[in-house]
Amino acid sequence: MSPAAVALAGRGVVVTGAGHGIGAALAAAFAAAGARVVVNDLDAGAARAVADAIGAYAVPGDAADPTGLIAAARAELGAIDVYCANAGVAPVGGADAGPAAWAAAWDVNVMAHVRACELLLPDWLERGEGRFVGTVSAAGLLTMLGSAPYAVSKHGALAFAEWLAATYRHRGVRVHAVCPQGVRTRMLDESGAAGQLLLAEGALEPSTVADAVLRGIAEERFLILPHPEVAGYYATRATDPDRWLDGMNRLQQALEKE
Repeated sequence: MSPAAVALAGRGVVVTGAGHGIGAALAAAFAAAGARVVVNDLDAGAARAVADAIGAYAVPGDAADPTGLIAAARAELGAIDVYCANAGVAPVGGADAGPAAWAAAWDVNVMAHVRACELLLPDWLERGEGRFVGTVSAAGLLTMLGSAPYAVSKHGALAFAEWLAATYRHRGVRVHAVCPQGVRTRMLDESGAAGQLLLAEGALEPSTVADAVLRGIAEERFLILPHPEVAGYYATRATDPDRWLDGMNRLQQALEKE
């Protein structure tokens, strides 16, 4: 049995956005490791199908307002040991994407994490343990051409995860930021020309991302990079931002020629 399986056996886990893609793979991986899993998704049918397939509990609903989800999960699990804030949206567009797109990106990609932690932290701090896993995306470390709302909100999600880790690590709250590039999901299929140009080559299966998450948990790593090359891009962005921005702008120019 792997260290991750030992650590997760019997634990109560919630995964949002788990009806498809990375979320469904995470739910299956946690269940295979012996955890008791709650599957959440806005698509009730998809949530129930995944839950039935892996022997988990389905709690459909909007992860952006997690009050009912967390109450229902506690009723099923007794306690929530691991919360995976995986649900996300990626509206296409720039500064002109429109108020609704910007609001949705901020609500689902950032505030869903904040609201969940508002509800989870009192219990975790009292018990001296808890684990928050945020699916941030490499866009939170870098950017995402073609979707300013996604890029900006994912930076916000990373900033919140960093703040949580810096503030509560000594009190037993462990935090992980999962930052893949392309993953073969519906979000990639719907990402348009920018997503295909930047992410399709080298895209991973959702199960590969889930395996990376369980390894990251076992190794107690904050930053989980299913695509290891992202570390190099992130280092260049930090140490030579003009070079990095020149490279991203060249990609933008290539995109405009498509």
